[in-house]
Amino acid sequence: MKTATFPSLRVTPELRQAAEQILQEGETLSSFVEQSIRESIGRRQHQQEFTARGLRSRDEARQSGKYVSADSVIGRLEEMLATAKGAK
Repeated sequence: MKTATFPSLRVTPELRQAAEQILQEGETLSSFVEQSIRESIGRRQHQQEFTARGLRSRDEARQSGKYVSADSVIGRLEEMLATAKGAK
């Protein structure tokens, strides 16, 4: 498979210096930028999937007329949190 490049990116000298200072041993600025892009793409994909699931759930609730109150959800989450804290 043929590779492609990202366009050049102009940044302030301070931003470049900050990026260079946090590089790990053996890591290049290019590999850092590539990894950052991959992670950002992954986050955005998860956000899109989360939103899509929420919208589907909303539509299903509207069709069925079956809803769960916010108070009920929060109450259950608080129970789960209390259980998790007690397990430590």
